[in-house]
Amino acid sequence: MKRYPGKRVLITGAGSGLGRALSIEFAKLGWNVGVAEIHPGRADECCEIVNGSGGKALKIICDVSRLEDIEAAGRLIEEKWGGLDIVINNAGVSCGGYMEDIPMEKWEWVIGINLMSVIYGCRTFIPMLKKQRSGHIVNVASYFGFFPPPESATYNMTKAGVISLSETLRTELSPHNIGVSVVMPSFFKTNLMDQLYMTDSIQVNKVKKMFEKAKFTSEKVAQITLRSIDKNRLHILPQLDAKAVWVLKRISPRFLFWANSLLYRYHIVERILGLEY
Repeated sequence: MKRYPGKRVLITGAGSGLGRALSIEFAKLGWNVGVAEIHPGRADECCEIVNGSGGKALKIICDVSRLEDIEAAGRLIEEKWGGLDIVINNAGVSCGGYMEDIPMEKWEWVIGINLMSVIYGCRTFIPMLKKQRSGHIVNVASYFGFFPPPESATYNMTKAGVISLSETLRTELSPHNIGVSVVMPSFFKTNLMDQLYMTDSIQVNKVKKMFEKAKFTSEKVAQITLRSIDKNRLHILPQLDAKAVWVLKRISPRFLFWANSLLYRYHIVERILGLEY
């Protein structure tokens, strides 16, 4: 973190889950933390924790799916801090079901928050970082972006887009001394279930079980993310299973998709989780 003596970070979806955990980790290092959150109550709670953990919070109420809100956040940061060192596009929601069963308004909802908000965040703050000739962009995706499970097309597609965007910007911004990272965790204990849309109860129970069995916490993912930013890593894979799938897909993608189809066809994951299908 010696590269950024200004210690200024903006985190979207900072009111809960990974966003809050990241806010706390930066606060422990004495950073100024822009708490961007759509829920005022969650924003207030996070700001209080940040201020009590050694940081200095800047409350920013915004809907990340609205470009005008992100641009307003950019103007506020310019006014209050005079610039920004790290922007973390973290806000996200989840949606599952057969592609044709998911209402179009839910497609638009997921795309707006998971993908367009990342585009808005990058588009808004890149000029600021270029002017400084320094900074780092962190986009939070998922290992579903490169290992897409069935009945999760909306979520998978948006996360794949975030990965591709991040990889593109990594090269595009390198001449300007701006780093780019993309975080691709597997299941970890977070509050993603709070904003989950599923077309039937079987899918809800399956996802709930997966989160319950997760060993990693938001705090652990946040700590690994900070260390990876410090090392200027492009791909951040916090858990061993995400790393294993990442490697396997590159060694033998055909085998990986064959195995995934086999698991899906015979409901093996559901059986392991003790679910009726």
